[in-house]
Amino acid sequence: MASQSILDLFSLKGQTALVTGGTRGIGQAMALALAEAGADIILAQRDTTNTATKNQIEKLGRKAYIYECDLSSAESVSALTPTILKDNHRISILLNSGGIQRRHPSHKFPTSDWDEVLQTNLSSVFTLCRDIGAHMLSSEPNLPGNRRGSIINLSSLLSFQGGLTVPAYAASKGGISQLTKALSNEWAGQGITVNAIAPGYIATEMNTALMEDEERAKGILARIPAGRWGRPEDFKGVVVWLAGAGSGYVSGETVVVDGGWMGR
Repeated sequence: MASQSILDLFSLKGQTALVTGGTRGIGQAMALALAEAGADIILAQRDTTNTATKNQIEKLGRKAYIYECDLSSAESVSALTPTILKDNHRISILLNSGGIQRRHPSHKFPTSDWDEVLQTNLSSVFTLCRDIGAHMLSSEPNLPGNRRGSIINLSSLLSFQGGLTVPAYAASKGGISQLTKALSNEWAGQGITVNAIAPGYIATEMNTALMEDEERAKGILARIPAGRWGRPEDFKGVVVWLAGAGSGYVSGETVVVDGGWMGR
């Protein structure tokens, strides 16, 4: 490790990343960042006809593959890893960025929406961490820094705060941060770092309802020290750092990317 240049610590050349939620927003920006850093990308998508991210990755000179997976279906998620490994891919980076949001007053929150959010945002993440984690553990620790791989989960400010009218989302994201710690406790000593990224208020489709609520949006913006809502591009640096050898001694952490919101 000591002999590597600083740029080598951030290179992902020769590695392959499995990415969920890579068709838009933060997930798309992070998938492209991993490709820019040298990784080939496997995109797990419900809609396999959407090739926008795949095309952009290939324009960067990297390989890109699309595998069908519906994160809201436990059966679909369980089938994903065996299908990928049957094609002889070695996965050294897992980026779980897929997620959904449902908003209702808590006393009216439908059980069906609760179940869908928890399956998509939390249970699918556990399944992929378990299955890809087992694959990483069976691989040689021959990545830079004698590592086997990196797992990166998407958490949220609602891992720390409760939010309004989003009990399922808050529960799922609180679970992500605790799952990240639990897996790190078992795997960090075996060459697999497990971390999470917690986005603040980001101008993406998931937050359309907030941005269209003029009074709420004004209050949110007033509390962000950076003076603006975040953008998907704000996550490119942190995901490359967590994916590579530069963060080799960082594990079990939830890295907040929020323009200073949590420090206010």
